[in-house]
Amino acid sequence: MRCDVVAVGTELLLGQIVDTNSSWIGEQLAASGIDSLLQVKVGDNLARIETILRRVLADADAVIMCGGLGPTHDDLTREAISAVMGAELVHDESVAETIRQLFAARGRTMAANNLRQAQVPVGAELIRQTRGTAPGLICPVVVDGVEKVVYAVPGVPHEMKDMLERAVLPDLRRRNGDPSVIVSRTLRTWGESESGLNERLDPVIDELEAAGTPTLAFLASGWEGIKVRLTAKAPSAAEAAALLEPVEARIRSILGDQVFGVDDDTMESVVLQLLRERGWRLGLAESVTGGLVAGRITNVPGSSEVFVGSVVSYASEVKFEVLGVDPGPVVNEQAARQMAEGARRVLHTDVAVSLTGVAGPAEQDGMPAGTLCVGIALPDRTVTRTLRLPGLRDQMRQMSVITALDLLRRELLAG
Repeated sequence: MRCDVVAVGTELLLGQIVDTNSSWIGEQLAASGIDSLLQVKVGDNLARIETILRRVLADADAVIMCGGLGPTHDDLTREAISAVMGAELVHDESVAETIRQLFAARGRTMAANNLRQAQVPVGAELIRQTRGTAPGLICPVVVDGVEKVVYAVPGVPHEMKDMLERAVLPDLRRRNGDPSVIVSRTLRTWGESESGLNERLDPVIDELEAAGTPTLAFLASGWEGIKVRLTAKAPSAAEAAALLEPVEARIRSILGDQVFGVDDDTMESVVLQLLRERGWRLGLAESVTGGLVAGRITNVPGSSEVFVGSVVSYASEVKFEVLGVDPGPVVNEQAARQMAEGARRVLHTDVAVSLTGVAGPAEQDGMPAGTLCVGIALPDRTVTRTLRLPGLRDQMRQMSVITALDLLRRELLAG
């Protein structure tokens, strides 16, 4: 069974809101063994919503529409669905009463336009609202003599997720009748281009394409690295996982330590875990990144067990006076070494990482924009590296974060 997704809202097209709902819905459909081949965004225009819905229904067995169920004049999903169904919108007093009770429970006065949410296409089944005022809908549709279904859920994420889990996914699984499960595993890599990874994995890709499952895809994710996603479909999650395991093992044998994590791992979470296993604490000395590394690390739950702090030594004077760097040029490996050793000393940590460089646009200390010097002070040694990173100022700084953390990761694995 194929179920596609239509996200409704002009704010999505304008970039005012990022459409994370469709991504989450796609993940849940895959976990339920439901194929989903298309996700579309459409603005708040009745004619365009109706046109898109008809177009998507031409190929899909089911459509999940997310958003456009609110009380205002530009919430038009109900009207578009009723037009496609060829059914009249009618007032449902039970829905209206639920809305009134919700407002009364919150001690708020209800605007009359909230009752627009009580308009329901004839023949549609309600998904009762438990978290917001708008109910969801399960709407039967006949397209060229074929019975299909349209689900309408609110765009507010927690309301949408509640209705998907409580009503939409169970209904889809019942209609599907196929107990198969789609399982994905994502290998997180850093250190090689997408084309380079593709070339190295060509033999694996050829074999997988001949077999049909699992499948392999590359997802370039900027300064998060390149993801290699494996997907398998099988009668159960355990059987799908069994299909993935030998393929993952072979990819790891080819890519080696370029694979730094799996699925939700990040470079910073992996590094923190390696340090935690050794009982070591981490400090930083940041110049070119201005605190970005510390920000990424402290975003990981439990980072306080490992991470002590960062000396943001953006001005040369801070490098000299706080970290003990010798006066002179500060974009070189000697400065990076002294910054790392100074941070380890000042912060009383087992390990410290330093970053100094030139983000641009102009050169500094005779070094071109894109230069990054990293120092890693470990209990038994200090290592330094100089790299040239691509991109404009922000991209270079963000790539510096993952690059420095990856160098630390490799040193920890090697040591």
